[in-house]
Amino acid sequence: MSKIQLFSGRSTIELAEKISAKHGTALGNVIVNTFSDGEFQPSFEESVRGADVFIIQSTVPPADNLMELLMMVDAAKRASANRIVAIMPYFGLARQDRKDKPRVPIGAKLVAKMMEAAGVTRVMTMDLHADQIQGFFEVPVDHLFASTVFIPYIKSLNLPNIMMASPDMGGTKRANAYAKHLDCGVVVCYKQRKKANIISDMFLIGEVKGKDVIIVDDMVDTAGTLTKAADLMMENGATSVRAMTTHPILSGDAYEKIENSKLTELIVTDTIPLKKQGGKIKVISVADLFANIMKKVTNHESISEVFIC
Repeated sequence: MSKIQLFSGRSTIELAEKISAKHGTALGNVIVNTFSDGEFQPSFEESVRGADVFIIQSTVPPADNLMELLMMVDAAKRASANRIVAIMPYFGLARQDRKDKPRVPIGAKLVAKMMEAAGVTRVMTMDLHADQIQGFFEVPVDHLFASTVFIPYIKSLNLPNIMMASPDMGGTKRANAYAKHLDCGVVVCYKQRKKANIISDMFLIGEVKGKDVIIVDDMVDTAGTLTKAADLMMENGATSVRAMTTHPILSGDAYEKIENSKLTELIVTDTIPLKKQGGKIKVISVADLFANIMKKVTNHESISEVFIC
């Protein structure tokens, strides 16, 4: 069996340290030389020849994080690594999974092609914005779900009248999967946008009176949709509203919106490090899950049994 080596880019170093501790393999030594003009060059400071190399990096903006991952993959390939697995807890540009108007790129497909050109042989990621992104790759993709850690937390709350909710029509499949597992109902928010990140109108489809509502989504960016949905549900008689979102992008004034909203709490994972702590924000680590899947992949075992929904 090939030697296993773990390395991390700079954007996800805290999660990478947790994953390495759970996996029982120390993080390898990588240095990144930065030139005066901002150009940078990552370097493995130990041999990776013949090894199965796992590189952990979320490709959250800026684009330097994606470029750093690509360069690390290329460096591992040129150093004769046996296999190169890119662990991308957050897959950046995933919202660009199709042409939604003329003369725009399909950014997610471009990322897949660049990763393959760099030399990656496998990809692990979590809660892709669109499932079809897996098909953009010609190498195996392990698509993990945060429901594996979220559902045990929901059960620990012992809420009497759970109702799952989707903040938009696109998330109904995810909300329905949770609802089936928890044996509860689903409500959906229908929103209209004038332009990106700006909601003009939002309507609630379903009854939430007397319910403990849990909104599920793959990411929270400006938190506009999430907080507006929470306020709308409380206005319609919900007992409480929580939100579970895998990737806490939290840009702009998102932290302030969350603190000033009617959300009881926002539960996120550590696929993206928080810019600052928030009183209503709780982080659940996915390090155990990634470490477990890494072991199964290395041992050629099935990973389907770890998925809850």
